[in-house]
Amino acid sequence: MRNIIETKKLCKTFSNGGVQQHVLKNLDLQIKEGDFTVIMGPSGAGKSTLLYALSGMDKPTLGQVIFSGEDITKMNSDKLAVFRRTHCGFVFQQTYLVDSMSVMDNVLSAGLLINKNKAEVTKKAEEILKSVDISEEKWGKFPTQISGGEAQRVGIARALINKPELVFADEPTGALNSKTGKDVLDALTKFNREGQSIVMVTHDITSARRGNRILYVRDGEIAGELDLGAYVTGDKDRHQKLRDFLGGMGW
Repeated sequence: MRNIIETKKLCKTFSNGGVQQHVLKNLDLQIKEGDFTVIMGPSGAGKSTLLYALSGMDKPTLGQVIFSGEDITKMNSDKLAVFRRTHCGFVFQQTYLVDSMSVMDNVLSAGLLINKNKAEVTKKAEEILKSVDISEEKWGKFPTQISGGEAQRVGIARALINKPELVFADEPTGALNSKTGKDVLDALTKFNREGQSIVMVTHDITSARRGNRILYVRDGEIAGELDLGAYVTGDKDRHQKLRDFLGGMGW
């Protein structure tokens, strides 16, 4: 499969009280089409910083991010914003849904940024909301009137409305209980099986085992990588393989 993203000598440095903190260090990485890539590591390892650099939400200090054949590190902020809207979807720990807009309008607002044909976007929004198990009776409700798990699945629908090349998820189950978290993971797994490429940052082993590729980040570098293969429900060997890998990384 082709590389959607390739990084070359990626570096990110922050200044803290005059002291330079090197969060990403000459990182070379490829993200392949169709993969469910999971980024793990201890707190402060650079996981979210890496995700933001890959998605163009933050610029690296040095190095390149080649995304779909374009060096996004050379884009100005306006061009980068358009690129993100057309190539990326985002799912965060907090949903960032607009409380004053209905469930349907939250999804439509993202779709209409790309496609001005409201009828087409509405049809797509209806299909994708159904696919994440948000029933029609919820479409007119406001985010505060639905559960946290439902709100996160609406966030997934919003992230996917424009058929992005890559969905970036940053701790998408971090604020959810195990049942609603599973619903969110099931939705992401379903779309990945249909060909959607995903990059997810997580601290949670249960979430991580949904990925087919695990990257362990430590001190701003890729310390290890594990190929888990496609996710299969109830695969106990998969869970143990991941635990053994993380134990070897010092998790």
